[in-house]
This record gives sequence, C-alpha cells and structure tokens, in this order.
Amino acid sequence: MHWILNTQFGVDPRKALFSLRGLSRYARDFFRYRANYKGRVELVPCLHDWYEESGSTKNEYFWQDLVVARKIFSAKPAKHVDIGSRVDGFVAHVASFRDIEVLDIRPISTFIPGVVFKQADLMNPNADINNYCDSLSCLHALEHFGLGRYGDPIDPNGYVLGLRNMADILRLGGTLYLSVPVGVERVEFNANRVFDPNTIVDAARAFDLSLLTLSLFTAENGMVEINVSHQTLTAIGRNRYGLGIFTFVKKAPSSCS
Repeated sequence: MHWILNTQFGVDPRKALFSLRGLSRYARDFFRYRANYKGRVELVPCLHDWYEESGSTKNEYFWQDLVVARKIFSAKPAKHVDIGSRVDGFVAHVASFRDIEVLDIRPISTFIPGVVFKQADLMNPNADINNYCDSLSCLHALEHFGLGRYGDPIDPNGYVLGLRNMADILRLGGTLYLSVPVGVERVEFNANRVFDPNTIVDAARAFDLSLLTLSLFTAENGMVEINVSHQTLTAIGRNRYGLGIFTFVKKAPSSCS
C-alpha cells in the first residue's frame, strides 16, 4: 500500500509524518535566524530531512549499481553494453570511468558524456548486434519484459526472449551481469515479475550462459554472497522477496557425441 501511494499517487505517509513532526522545529529555527538577518527570506520548508540519513544506502538499487560497476571496473572489458538499467544510477556510475553503450526500448534525448544510446526492443532479435560485446549488464530490467509497462509487447515469455537475445549479443567467453527480483515466483502485474532463482539459471543455461556467482540483497541482511547450489537456490525461492545479482559467462554450446 505504501508503494502504491508513494510511487503511483505521489503520497508518502512516512514523509508526511516526519514533516508534521518537523513543523515546530522549523518555526523555532526560522524566528531564530530572522532575528539575526535583515535581508530577504522566502519560506521553502524542508521538514523531513532532520530525520533521514545523509544518503540512501540501504536499498537494492544502491548496492547493485555499486557492486556491478566495481566488477566492470576490475574486469576492464573491451566493450561493455547495458540493457535497460537506470541511467541516473548504474549507467552514470560506469560512464564515470569508461564508455558504455545503452540499449533501451524507451528513448533518451539528453546527450550524456561517455554514453552511446540506441533505442531497441530486446524481445526481438537483431542480427546486427550478434556477438557484439564481451561484457553485458541488465539490472532490474528483465523482470519487466513482456508486461507492457514501458511500451513493450505483452508476452508472458518476454523474459525468455530477452535472455536469448542477450546471449546472442554476448561474445563467446563474455560476461553477463543480471539482476532480477527473486523469491516466491509470481507476476505482480504490471509492475514486474519475481523469479524463483532456478527459473533464471535454467533459462540462461538453455542459451549457453553458465552461472559463475550469485549475490543476494535483502532488507534484513543487506548484500550477501551465495554459495550456489540447487538447494540454496530453492531456499531463496521460498522467501518473499530479495534481489539476485547473477554473473554468467557465455560458454560454447555443448556437442552431443
């Protein structure tokens, strides 16, 4: 309910309570300041900042953007491409130390230094970008494919099509950094899907993407590296919600003898 009120209707009950709490302090500070300052003063109250930390460091976007950007910095790939991640978060992080190419179904009209933008629907194959890069990221985006939220076609298998096309974009031996909500598998229409992590690993394996590492972010435990096994993936799939950050490598297709 808080999420719906805040993000869809612009009403944040928590912030409203903090603001009410700050009214008396604001009035006290204003009259104290005004008594010692004779210039022009306009009222622009910021009432809830007294009760917040200096920055938002406890949410999944902060940690995924930081962790994956650091991995790319360490790996130093020849060409890194991103699909649908936050431009004002992860993309900006990476663009601060290297060039990055961004593919997204929605347009970006602003010129951003270090960022090359191409509008593309990743649910549809594009032969022009096959074997295109050795490093690829898609953070908090795949779960939206096929739900129509961003103008994409309605398709319950949208995430499968997206993974297939990501595998095609990636060169042999290349790395895919993928984050999606994980937990009890469901569709929260039309916001996003939540995946059982086994669903993602199995779908990726079908396109020759082999899991290297998995990190899990939860509100309770923060960011934790997971010892990957079928049992641990299954256990994660029984929880309500977390953010899984998967690192895959593209292997050569296995041949049958």
